[in-house]
Amino acid sequence: MGLFRFRKNRYGVSIILVLLFLIILSGSSFSDTTPEMGARMVKKAFDYYRGAASVCVVDMTIHRPSWERTVRIKAFTRGEHDSLFKIISPPRDKGNGTLKKGDDMWTFNPRINRIIKLPASMMSQSWMGSDFSNNDLAKSDTIVQDYSHTITEVKENNGIKIYVIESIPFPQAPVVWGMLRFEIREDGIMLSQGFYDEDRVLVKKLVTDRINMMGGKLFPVCWKISKIDEPDEYTTLTYLELEFKALLPEKIFSRAGLKKKIR
Repeated sequence: MGLFRFRKNRYGVSIILVLLFLIILSGSSFSDTTPEMGARMVKKAFDYYRGAASVCVVDMTIHRPSWERTVRIKAFTRGEHDSLFKIISPPRDKGNGTLKKGDDMWTFNPRINRIIKLPASMMSQSWMGSDFSNNDLAKSDTIVQDYSHTITEVKENNGIKIYVIESIPFPQAPVVWGMLRFEIREDGIMLSQGFYDEDRVLVKKLVTDRINMMGGKLFPVCWKISKIDEPDEYTTLTYLELEFKALLPEKIFSRAGLKKKIR
């Protein structure tokens, strides 16, 4: 009986040691998949490409089967809710712009010299006929508050962790998409974002590419958003200039700033 008890205890201790070893070895994986971690990673991605404040110049190319056009945009962002983006070329579109401040949004058309306030429902609508919404360009982070974020997979590429996150809207959230699916690197760089309808069918997908140094850190130079059922309809953003700042003046994010000519 004494020998039996000794073996039972020995095996029990061995099993406990093995379990402790496995927990120590893969402890980071357990903490990596908590709901809190999912929300933190989504917020980290938005904070990463928006920064405290930023100024950038991008070329937006809208491609359709029968035509294609490119506009150059200068954009300013500040904090989580303020943004201004204006077209600087071609000449026929120059001066058109959109201002988002808090929950309010205005557009300006220089041809009629008029500022128009848009309802909140327009935030999810297409900007200038592109496949990007006003929210997409404004880099709005309402997704962080309106969705529950679950890490469904953690994988590696060249030694870098990539988090696959599925985001489901809260019941009363005023959102368009029934689910979002992100792939976000551990450093905060977003690799892709899938947009799903209420039946969890993928409708469109945003993919980033060409990660280079811009604005003092690694940043995806190319962004492409395309429709799943119409792959020949897509919009690309190519960053030409990018600068992150600690602060931008209040006057930029005003209706006077919306009307001001930008070179």
